[in-house]
Amino acid sequence: MTAPGRRSSTFTRLLRHGFTDPSAAERLLDGAELAPVRNDPVLLEALGATADPDLALHGLVRLLEAQPDPTARRELLDTLIAAKPLRDRLLGVLGASEALADHLARHAGDWQALVTYEPRDLHRGVDDFERGLAEADDPVSLRVAYRRCLLSIAARDVCGTIDVAETAAELADLATATLRAALALAEAAAPEDAALCRLAVIAMGKCGGHELNYVSDVDVIFVGEPAESTAGSPHADETKALRAATSLASHMMRICSETTVEGSIWPVDANLRPEGRNGPLVRTLSSHVAYYQRWAKTWEFQALLKARPVAGDPGLGAEYVAALQPLVWQAADRENFVPDVQKMRRRVVETIPAAEVDRQLKLGPGGLRDVEFAVQLLQLVHGRADTSLHSGTTLAALEALAAGGYVGRADAAQLDEAYRFLRSMEHRIQLHRLRRTHLVPEDEADLRRLGRSLGLRTDPVPGLLRAWKRHASVVRRLHEKLFYRPLLDAVAQLAPGEVRLSAEAARERMVALGYADPAAALRHLEALASGVTRKAAIQRTLLPVLLGWFADSADPDTGLLNFRKVSDALGNTPWYLRLLRDEGAAAENLARVLSAGRLAPDLLMRAPEAVALLGDGNSGGLAPRGRAQLEQETLAAVRRADGAVQAVTAVRGVRRRELFRTAAADIVGSYGTEAQPVEADQGALVDRVGGAVSDLTAATLAGTLRAVVREGWGDTLPTRFTIIGMGRFGGHELGYGSDADVLFVHEPRDGVDEREAADAANKVVAEMRRLLQVPSADPPLLIDADLRPEGKSGPLVRTLKSYEAYYRRWSLVWERHALLRAEFVAGDEDLGRRFTELVDPLRYPADGLGDDAVREIRRLKARMESERLPRGADPKLHAKLGPGGLSDVEWTVQLMQLRHGHAEAGLRTTRTRAALAAACEAGLVSEEHAATLDEAWVLATRVRNAVMLVRGRAGDTFPTDPRELAAVGRYLGHGPGHAGDMLDEYRRTARRARVVVEELFYA
Repeated sequence: MTAPGRRSSTFTRLLRHGFTDPSAAERLLDGAELAPVRNDPVLLEALGATADPDLALHGLVRLLEAQPDPTARRELLDTLIAAKPLRDRLLGVLGASEALADHLARHAGDWQALVTYEPRDLHRGVDDFERGLAEADDPVSLRVAYRRCLLSIAARDVCGTIDVAETAAELADLATATLRAALALAEAAAPEDAALCRLAVIAMGKCGGHELNYVSDVDVIFVGEPAESTAGSPHADETKALRAATSLASHMMRICSETTVEGSIWPVDANLRPEGRNGPLVRTLSSHVAYYQRWAKTWEFQALLKARPVAGDPGLGAEYVAALQPLVWQAADRENFVPDVQKMRRRVVETIPAAEVDRQLKLGPGGLRDVEFAVQLLQLVHGRADTSLHSGTTLAALEALAAGGYVGRADAAQLDEAYRFLRSMEHRIQLHRLRRTHLVPEDEADLRRLGRSLGLRTDPVPGLLRAWKRHASVVRRLHEKLFYRPLLDAVAQLAPGEVRLSAEAARERMVALGYADPAAALRHLEALASGVTRKAAIQRTLLPVLLGWFADSADPDTGLLNFRKVSDALGNTPWYLRLLRDEGAAAENLARVLSAGRLAPDLLMRAPEAVALLGDGNSGGLAPRGRAQLEQETLAAVRRADGAVQAVTAVRGVRRRELFRTAAADIVGSYGTEAQPVEADQGALVDRVGGAVSDLTAATLAGTLRAVVREGWGDTLPTRFTIIGMGRFGGHELGYGSDADVLFVHEPRDGVDEREAADAANKVVAEMRRLLQVPSADPPLLIDADLRPEGKSGPLVRTLKSYEAYYRRWSLVWERHALLRAEFVAGDEDLGRRFTELVDPLRYPADGLGDDAVREIRRLKARMESERLPRGADPKLHAKLGPGGLSDVEWTVQLMQLRHGHAEAGLRTTRTRAALAAACEAGLVSEEHAATLDEAWVLATRVRNAVMLVRGRAGDTFPTDPRELAAVGRYLGHGPGHAGDMLDEYRRTARRARVVVEELFYA
């Protein structure tokens, strides 16, 4: 008897053998069922070797309790102690699967299925499983027989007799035998239907690929034909035959799927058939062929990789495969083939609930599906010319890809190991309760059992999580590189004797990845990656990833070409490749920028050292700099310069660098990266670009003004001089290609003759405009002063008094309208403040606008729409002047400002979105209408920004070139092949906005 407060020796031994509840285990061992063997060390050792000793012991007691009599119980115990194979198998299953323990408790004699230990029993096939199911004569007995066969697979799996690939193959063979048995039951129930038709069952998915899970839908496709008479001609018409075949197929599916007293086997899923669940369940072979030739999508050919006849008429099944397999290997020739497959993979990831992403073994990043998609994509690209790749099994296909040089051997070995580990995890998770799940459990006990089942006996939970994360990281890192690394091996040719992609295979892969000129692309790769220098070695490390990012763009050829140009310019600098290799964001940011269009690469090529801005360290990053900081830098550059030309050259260099920073940040925010998702608030992106470019333009003008004054007059100009921003400049809404709309104002200093002051002011303006437009490597800044009084006919520069006199006597409605955007941007700040105070009563009149003025504004708007729209342009797609475009929204908002700005302080702003929000706050426009106008304005602005980024020149309409249009689509969030969706979205958005404009502006 154990003394109070002291643990028994049994308790201690149980702890040492892995029991987590030794007290409960001790009570079970002391029970009558285990009395004959409770002290046998063999039993305790065997229980301790299982995944969950507590679960195994509990299952064993239940099995003993279920035996029909003491003799049967004694036979089980004697065999258990005497026969190590049975002991390992039975306890292994009981410790890993609560569901199979339940089955054994219900069918107490089925443990006998684990006694056999013969060579042929080690690797069972379809024939063995058919014999195991042969006595089943109804759905219930079929389920019992299926579980008995499943028991033998699980036993050999948990004992390590078969590996994960062999387990998956046996599960697929068992499914094949089960489908045949179910179809036989269906035919026996309706012999008249069976006589009318030939029916073939084609396995798809994991069953077709010989890699099934313990619990999974079994994907199938049905093919039916009329039965043949003895003479060989059809003796039933096609309609009746298909009706009979559909009845048999439906019954077969119910036999497997329906829940009975013995549960269900698994769902049979026929949704991979042509037209999915909307299509007929059974089709003739000719109907299948016609569908795949004409209507099938890329993913349907990918699914056919695993098609395998498993039940029914074997001849018809073979005909099906023979007819459709050639079509599978033509899929890579389809337009947008690789983007379609990659998009489907992204869509799968996007459908995972956020709470499950980090626990998803199958669908999450670094999961099983990543390996499967990558392998299937490479099979489809290269399988047309290489029949060795025609395998439906992932690991076999991966081995063939490595053997053919299509995948690097080291990469293939790492992926094989990771895939086997992840599939083992998936199998053991499902085996526990025989439930379909791909989620790693969160419960500590479940994780402990899972870790121990995989051989991790010391610290099973931390060890499991470390191994899982390590393998998932390998998959995540390698699954896209699989496409690109062999391309580098093919062009670099560094390791003699290694199997490489042939030139034709490399060309095929580049075409499949979206490269329009594969020969040029391969030349670029050869130039970048060949040789034994450190530079070439780093490039070979970087390029597999970069090529994937280029392929994700609308113009991968340009991305690769630009990367070569930048690398040629900077490759010998010590920091360039180190930046791309070591700073996580830099390489992806660069890839996105180089392949998104012309503007950003052009800016970068003029000063390649700006690539440092793309890093995520202390190099400045992509966050926009404020006006004060920019102005401080430009003025400092002017002070250091020797003369105005050199000074403005430096100022324009700052402008070029900051334009690149802004464009790069915009591209990264619009495309998204691994480190930074796509910016969800499109309005924030627009505001950021508009604010950054406007601040940069103001700082450029300030620096140029200082340089011109300093060269011509020293420290002080004879007249006070200020620059007023107008239009989009004053509204902080400049785009990449916008001119700077301004007014020039001056005021003679005390004692200075007015003519002398005016001459000085005009000279300053003329020199500023000249220096900012001198041809150079930096983009010019065009200054537009056409919004001044009297327009192009009026003087370029006026004194403040002249403006006051003009506006008092002669100002027109359009000029008051234009002054809504007037804001000081550079020069004498006090003079700028006095100018805005001068024009405030004009733009925010105390009495609002009279009816005549409102009519005049509407007339001007209508005239602008009819006269300024370019000939031949589609008005519905013109972002500036078309219905629902920028002009519509801005004039509507500005009319409200003119009418109500005096009374509503919030409307006294130069910014469109801020004024619209203030109008909504004041009740002048409903929230719904305000949201509609805001959405249209933001989208139209983004279209203009996109066109400039893509084409390198300003434009208000969508490009007609397909690649440029696709690039605009990518910037706006539309994937490959969805340019039409983008145009439809723009038309819808603009149409809704135009309805609001009609109500608010023209009513």
